[in-house]
Amino acid sequence: MQRRTITSAMALGAAIALTLSGCSGGSGFSDNSKGSADSGELTNDSSRSLSVMIGSSGDSETKAVQEAVAAWSQESGVKAEVIAASDLNQQLSQGFAASTPPDVFYLSTDSLAGFAENGSVLAYGDRLSNKDDFYPSLVSNFTYDGDFYCAPKDFSTLALFINNEQWAAAGLTDQDYPTTWDELETVATKLTGNGHTGLSFGAEYQRLGAFMAQAGGTLLTDDQTKAVADSEENVAALTEVKELLASGNTAYAADLGAGWGGEAFGTGKAAMVIEGNWLTGTLSSDYPDLEYTVVELPAGPGGKGTLQFSNCWGIATDSPSQQQSLDLVEYLTATDQQLGFSKAFGVMPSVESAADAWTSANPDKEAFLKGADYAKSVPTLHGSSAVIEDFNAQIEGLSGKDPKEILSTVQSNFEAIVK
Repeated sequence: MQRRTITSAMALGAAIALTLSGCSGGSGFSDNSKGSADSGELTNDSSRSLSVMIGSSGDSETKAVQEAVAAWSQESGVKAEVIAASDLNQQLSQGFAASTPPDVFYLSTDSLAGFAENGSVLAYGDRLSNKDDFYPSLVSNFTYDGDFYCAPKDFSTLALFINNEQWAAAGLTDQDYPTTWDELETVATKLTGNGHTGLSFGAEYQRLGAFMAQAGGTLLTDDQTKAVADSEENVAALTEVKELLASGNTAYAADLGAGWGGEAFGTGKAAMVIEGNWLTGTLSSDYPDLEYTVVELPAGPGGKGTLQFSNCWGIATDSPSQQQSLDLVEYLTATDQQLGFSKAFGVMPSVESAADAWTSANPDKEAFLKGADYAKSVPTLHGSSAVIEDFNAQIEGLSGKDPKEILSTVQSNFEAIVK
């Protein structure tokens, strides 16, 4: 479905307002619009059941969270229910609007600013007993206006998944793993045929942004004070993707009849896919017989590049059970529990204390951890999610559009929200 392009500050502001409408501030700390938990007591009702809302990557993740929450409930004596949202942001917004939000929920970096700005989420980070164990870059991702809001639940980077059987059938060996854009084009061509395409990924910035990083580009400067979306580097990146699509050897996952890149890869419709380490859990549970290899994404003219993703465990300001929610979050982010999540659905633990154990247990996933050294984060500036949503709508039609025109619109939209 084609969505209308936002082209002015006024229109963008209206879009952001609509996106966040109904997410009105909570009543837990009525004297603090940002929902800070720095002072005062947390609400402490242990008689009710906690609601935990997640945006799951698949059955393996849902099951792992359900089992962990159930274990905490048995240990704590506090009931809790896990809800796998079909549209997390929409359902969160509706819950905040009705003053019935979930107590605990996944919260993305690009959604934090909006919900923090209007007081919907509790800034509890400094209360965490394990707050010094989180990677500093992740703490920074979930810090807004000087407050550490929420515990990073894990993190992921993008890498290149390769179907071993299709790779060998094309006459390729481990010496052919692509390290440059040219090499990626070459192997995609050789892999296309017999009912599958060479390369696939989702039609969204959250995947194509890796090409932008490889070209040396980004959407905002590191301090998020200047928009640089229309840079020559980003134009080169989208031009590369457009040429890949035009070659017939690369296709968006949706154009292969798949809901996402992981499905395209798991069903054999794509020999290679650009995805995050959450896919390993899906492959283990849904496609256990598929043999694959994961390598770092090839470098572009700007060097190596990938994207880094993380969610945190948000706690609602309106929750009557903030203390119980905090206890649950500490349980879910403990070292052993995060290693369990990693085994179940492939994510990397957000705490440094788990690094050695994770590396020893996952030598075949080394590419993801290597990517953390040069990964770019998705913008977290207030209003970024609305800009990226519009960007994604344009990316869907990239094959028939001018990359410069697309990025010019993105540039204007980011300029409208940069302070």
